[in-house]
Amino acid sequence: MNYLAHIYLSGTNTNIQIGNFIADGIKGKSYLAYPPEIQTGIILHRKIDSFTDTHKLVYQSAHRFFDEFRHYNMVIIDVVFDHFLAKNWEIYHDKSLGVYAADFYQLLKTNFEILPDRIKNLYPIMVKENWLTCYASLEGLHYILSQMSKRIKREISLQNAVKTLEENYTLFEDEFKLFFDELKTYTQTELLKL
Repeated sequence: MNYLAHIYLSGTNTNIQIGNFIADGIKGKSYLAYPPEIQTGIILHRKIDSFTDTHKLVYQSAHRFFDEFRHYNMVIIDVVFDHFLAKNWEIYHDKSLGVYAADFYQLLKTNFEILPDRIKNLYPIMVKENWLTCYASLEGLHYILSQMSKRIKREISLQNAVKTLEENYTLFEDEFKLFFDELKTYTQTELLKL
């Protein structure tokens, strides 16, 4: 799962949302330097990643990208699944995606001092390009994947994965919906334990 799903799966606690959002940049036990609820978000992020990366439906979906993209297939499926979450947002949340995204950007701005440097550097671009709503369209997905390609050392065009997605769109979407229902249940259970 990518940014949108991680934020959404955090529930309504804004500190857990922040922790879940920044977690990729927090290595090892360095998360212990953060306040308890942000620590919870970081731990939750790791649990979501572990559940996702070992799930049969995710593997099945990601495998369609393997021949062309090899080990980047899991990165691609994370973004593709955020696409389906954004596209079907009204099923999952009462607040519109645009308002939800704006609220989250404001949350980051309000808590800017606690963000890791990498996120501080990403923040203005994320807001300007409205990444969280960008996932909803195939054009936005293409753009996000092309931007990700620029940050990879070897030459690869992740945006070409949109063609595979379009060819198998219903199949990907059905797998996402089945998986995401399981992930939501898992996450809600884990949040109660943390």
